[in-house]
Order: sequence, then structure tokens, then C-alpha cells
Amino acid sequence: MKIKIFAFLILFGSIINGCNTSNEETGTYDLIVYGSTSSGIIAAYTARMKGLEVLLVSPDNHLGGLTTGGLGYTDIGNKYAITGLAKDFYRRIGAKYGTFERWIFEPHVAGEVFQDYIKEAQIPILAGHRLSSVNMEGAEIKEIILENNVNAQELKALSARVFIDASYEGDLMAKAGVSYTVGRESNEQYGETYNGVQLRKRHQFPDFIDPYKVKGDSSSGLLWGISLEPVAEDGTGDQKLQAYNFRICLTNEADNKVEITRPADYDSSRYELLLRLFEAQPDKRSLNDYFIWSKMPGGKTDINNRGGFSTDMIGMNYDYPEASYEEREAIVAMHESYTKGLLYFYKADPRVPEQLRKEMQEWGYPKDEYIDNNHWSPQLYVREVRRMVGQTVMTQHHCQAKEVVSDPIAMAAYTMDSHNCQRVVVKKDGVAMVKNEGNVEVGGFGPYPIGYGAIIPQRAECQNLLVPVAMSASHIAYGSIRMEPVFMALGQVAALAADLAISNETGVQEVDYRAIQQEIASDPLSNGAVAEILVDNNDQSVNATGNWEAVNSYCYGADALQIMGEGMASFKPSIATSGQYEVYVYFSKIEGVAPVTKIGITTGNLSASVDIVAEEIEIIGQTSGEWVAVGKYQLNADQTNSVTIYGNKEGLVRADAILLVPETSVK
Repeated sequence: MKIKIFAFLILFGSIINGCNTSNEETGTYDLIVYGSTSSGIIAAYTARMKGLEVLLVSPDNHLGGLTTGGLGYTDIGNKYAITGLAKDFYRRIGAKYGTFERWIFEPHVAGEVFQDYIKEAQIPILAGHRLSSVNMEGAEIKEIILENNVNAQELKALSARVFIDASYEGDLMAKAGVSYTVGRESNEQYGETYNGVQLRKRHQFPDFIDPYKVKGDSSSGLLWGISLEPVAEDGTGDQKLQAYNFRICLTNEADNKVEITRPADYDSSRYELLLRLFEAQPDKRSLNDYFIWSKMPGGKTDINNRGGFSTDMIGMNYDYPEASYEEREAIVAMHESYTKGLLYFYKADPRVPEQLRKEMQEWGYPKDEYIDNNHWSPQLYVREVRRMVGQTVMTQHHCQAKEVVSDPIAMAAYTMDSHNCQRVVVKKDGVAMVKNEGNVEVGGFGPYPIGYGAIIPQRAECQNLLVPVAMSASHIAYGSIRMEPVFMALGQVAALAADLAISNETGVQEVDYRAIQQEIASDPLSNGAVAEILVDNNDQSVNATGNWEAVNSYCYGADALQIMGEGMASFKPSIATSGQYEVYVYFSKIEGVAPVTKIGITTGNLSASVDIVAEEIEIIGQTSGEWVAVGKYQLNADQTNSVTIYGNKEGLVRADAILLVPETSVK
């Protein structure tokens, strides 16, 4: 492990407003990472572990973006796609909760994990400074000018050999003159089918909910939140954005609860349409009918949008990408007011059905979260802002494997997902009614590669910038890629690319993606630790006997082997470094699963047998499977080692993947 040692002035327990003394004097670094999102922190960590002189610029005082901002019910897609430090993050979360890995968590626990990364790599952070301007020299960023958030006249000039824009907004990318787009492309532009205007059935109002203030009277005007704009033809491009919201952390534990109170600017007319939805759905009287009410550890929640009217503030974010900082703050404040007002409306308005009111009254803001922000997340879920038009544009075709990139450096796997973009009036049988437009949820594909060209600008525009978050993708492809674990993986890739560009004295476009692949394969945690060993069912070393069939749903990776009856599938890992390894088997708790799955482990001349009892396995989060530990073993490079999964006549057994995790963390 190579780390240059500096004399840092760092306060580990909190964000600092400063940086390394010697670099602060010159304002010059190897790498500047702009944006303290999850991607930005992982990028800065990776670069520091590679020995670069790094500065992480945090435009505000919040570290971790959405990952520490309430999005604790992680959008996984497929665990196979999450590698390197992204996977390590969820392993560290697991350690905080006493498990192998954990994909659902409390905000402050995620914050602790990011602070651990910062301490380990001694990452200097300049907080409370945001981008004012960028000075270019040809196709390179010469320096960036930052302004103090409190006093915009207080400027700071910083330079670096390479820059990473890890912000959700893509502000550095934009000010550097890199091409980008906002909104939805037409389907025609990239030959897609799920881009542009999409009037579909999910997260939708039932038919015939009247949109007017006075039912049936168009002259009375539209209810709050409904647009006058006519709906364009499906597939039409526009600059509309999918809705933003807050991922809400509440608790129902009395000793940790702060009451939901009436916001100062509360306006119940914002929720009149919701009353009509209640009226149209008399059978839906649970909060989970109107919110995705995901339970977190510690008696808390991660609440997301559900249905026709929920936490998404549809159509109120169009100005956000190009807005001034002050205008963005006003948009964030408007979303906060709307959301807190919505919670209070459920709790207190007598027109809300009693069952819903009583249920909401059990909940409040958690005392132990966001202590410096009145127990409310400082991070609005800005799902999509600017998107770079880079060397490669990821599209629907890449998601569905109709096209495959030639320079793979990370993977994504989530459904192509867009929240609604507008709330409109349509007519059916001559009757006006309200509908949401823009929601798309299309899956049915496995993990797919993201190209290196999607995180770098076109060569003529900028040669020392990487963009792992506001990266290059069409609206609908970005809807699949834009998940926090993927942003972390791309942050690590961006830092490794920066290191290679600096070492080889080239532009980022000249970096060989294969060198990045090799780095991640040989040193996935960027810390010199012995790499874990994954053997998937498609590995050539796997030998299956019996009537196994390939299945492609609820799998780790693209597919799995499945059997009911006698049979065996043996996984034979190649061990490069002898030592103690914890052995895991990926277990999917599918319908019809066998009550017991027998596992055989052979290490040289020693054998062991372990039973996985299905009813004892708890599946947590957006996944159908978990890694199940089957013991710790001495595995030597000069012996034959195998893990065998046996079929069972009493139910389905899957042979999907095994994982060997080394006990030692140092080579």
C-alpha cells in the first residue's frame, strides 16, 4: 500500500473547513473531488490510498449525499453488480449491525462508515465552499474558483492535475463547458422506446378523479399541482425532470420521537387532490397504500413515494438544474415545506380518514438523526439534474443488452426507472380527469456493463475531468444507473483513472480501461488487502451432475442452476494466497425452496458438511438472497478445495455462487 504522509489538520469527528497546510498555501493538488456525495467520498478515499494529494470539496456541510440523507433502503438491482469499495461500504454497514453485509440502515450509521473512510485515508475536506467559476486552458481545467457559502465575496482559487465532478448537479462539468443535457430525449434520438413522454399505469390516479377546484366546473381552476399544459404524444422529448422528494426518516419509538408539527407556511389546499384520492379509494386505509413505508433498524423508516399523490412534488423542480444557488435553496425549502406539510396533513386534518390519521400520529422525527438540521434530512433526492453527453452515451439498448460497451469498468442492474414528471388533465369518454405522466418501471434484464466512455467528456471539450455521477446516459438509461451503490463504484473507477492519467501524464481519454479493470480485480478495496474469491455458477470450474436447469430470476448475477431431486454442483475455487477463509454460499429464498440445503466443503484431505435451513434465513432489503456462512477453513494454494451444493427431493435447490473471504486484510 502506498500512501504519502502529510501533516494534516483534521477534525475527524466532524466536517472540517480547511485542508492540508502545505497544499492550502499553494492551492495545488493532484486531484480535486468536487461534491461530497457517496461517490465523491469513495473517489477521494481511493485516490488517497493510491498516494495522491487530494482535496474533497463539500459545497455544503453534509457528507454522503442520499446515502446519509435517508435513502437507507438501498436500490440494489442485483448484488452481483456491486463490487469493490461500493460492496465494501455495505460490508462495513453490516459490521455496524453485527452481520456480514447490510443493505438497509439508519442515516447516522452510514455517516459513521463514511467518517471511517475519511479517517483511514486522512482525507482533507474543504466544506462550505461552492463553485463560482472555472478557468480553462485549452481543453483542460486550469483552476476552479470557489466561493464561501456564507460570504460569496470570499473566493478561493484551487488547481489540480485532474478533477472529478461527483456532484449530483454536474456543476463543475457544466462550468467547464462540457456538453450536457437536461430532461428527456425523444425516443427517436437514440432509437429507444421508454424515453420521452410516457403516460402509463403505475403510481397513477384511478380514472375519473376530477381536477377542478369545483368538481365539474373548469372555470373554477385546477387544484394545486395540476398543470394546464396539454400532454404531448408518447415518446416526445422535453426538458421536464422526474420528480424530487425527500426519503423520510421517522420513528415510532416514544423516547426517540419529536412530534410532527404544523409548518409555519402550511397550506392545506396543496393536499385537496389527496382528499379526492381517498374518496376514490375507500378500501385503502393504510399509510403503506400511500407511501412506500420501508422499516429501518432502530425503529425508523425510509419513506418513499407511492401512488398517485405522495411525497413526490411533481412538476416543481424544472428550474433546479440551471438555477442559482439561492434559487436552488428555495426549491429545496419548498420541497421540505410540502413534505412536512403532507405529514402534518395526514396527522391532523379531520378530513383525512381516521384510520390514516391515527396511524400517522404514532410517528415523529427521530431525535438521534440530523441533529444539526432539526431532525430533517439536509439532502433532497435530486434524482436527475444534468447528464453529460460524453464519449459514450449509455442508452436503453445497453440496459437490455442489445448493445454492449467495449470498455466496461463497472456494472448496473436496476430497473429502468423514472418517477412522474408532470400532473396533467386528460379526457376519457369526454370527461376531464387528473393523471400523472412520466413514470416508467421496466426491468427483466440482468447486470450489464457501464463503459468508461460514459464518465469522461468528449476529448475536444475537457481532458482532465471525470464525471461519475452526472454521467453520460439517456434519461431512461440513467434511471437504471442512478443508484447509490453504482455511483460509489463509478467514484472508485474515476479515482483510479485519475491516478493512471497522472502517472502516465496523459488526458483521461487516453487511460486504458483494462488497467482500471486490473486494478479493481487485484486490489478491489484499494488498500492492498487480499481479495476475496467469488465463484459464480457460470465459472468453468463448476461441475454439475443431475438434472440442473439454468434459471434467470432472483439470481446472483445473470442466472443460477436449479434442481429438485438428486444432484450435485461442485464449485472449485482457485486459491492464490493460502490462509483462513470464511466460506459463504449464496442462498435464494424462492417459492418452493427446499427446507434444507446440504453443503459439502472439502479442503485437501478434510471434509465437512453443513445444512442451510431455509426457515432460519432472513432475507433483508431489495433482494431475494443472502450470503450464508458455512464455516471458516484453511484453504491452501497447493491443494484441491471445493464447495458442493446437493439437490433435495423435497424442494428446489439453487447452485448460484460461493464466496471466500480471507481472514487477513493485509497481503
